[in-house]
Amino acid sequence: MSLQQPNAASRIRLVLVDDHPLVRDGLRARLSSVPRLDVVGEAGSGREALELADTLRPDIMLVDIGMRDMNGIQLTAALRERHPGVVVVILSMYDNAEYVSSAVRAGARGYVLKDAPSQEIIAAIEAAVAGGSYYSHAVTHALIEPAPQPDPLTEREREVLLLLAAGHSNKMVAASLEISVRTVEAHRLNLRRKLGAENVAALVKYAMERGWIKG
Repeated sequence: MSLQQPNAASRIRLVLVDDHPLVRDGLRARLSSVPRLDVVGEAGSGREALELADTLRPDIMLVDIGMRDMNGIQLTAALRERHPGVVVVILSMYDNAEYVSSAVRAGARGYVLKDAPSQEIIAAIEAAVAGGSYYSHAVTHALIEPAPQPDPLTEREREVLLLLAAGHSNKMVAASLEISVRTVEAHRLNLRRKLGAENVAALVKYAMERGWIKG
């Protein structure tokens, strides 16, 4: 049942958790006109939020991530253990995939960006209290397509890898790069340590996955 329906019997008790009073004021103003939704408390820290959960027993908390004493992900995990009936939706300025994944693992039912329109925040609340979940489009994109991991290899190690993958011996690699065979062996050891590549086939596979060579 939509929160926008004024005739709904039960009311949703919500607590705002953010260490910036102006942000809480803005959220309260944005949500004050929503029928069936009561903002029953505000907290400026994770510990304060836990205390409010003990006394107010809200249905849902809108929680910021970047708080000083206890971040929003830690608070979410603490609430799940202490008050499993309290639903948490993260409201953050960060669309970092790692934050989103950590929040989901901690038990958050939603993750919405702070610059999202009011209707999106309301949709997240509706979905969460109904037992579902809601994530901003940008957040969903971050979860589906996480940022690529940086290449752990140095430029020289990459050159050595490509030559080895092409079938060159240590001596041929050394001659091609004008370095000693001992240095090539050291680079091979680094490649094995960094990539877990036990043989040339593993080096070829790594290079193909990176698009450096064609199959």
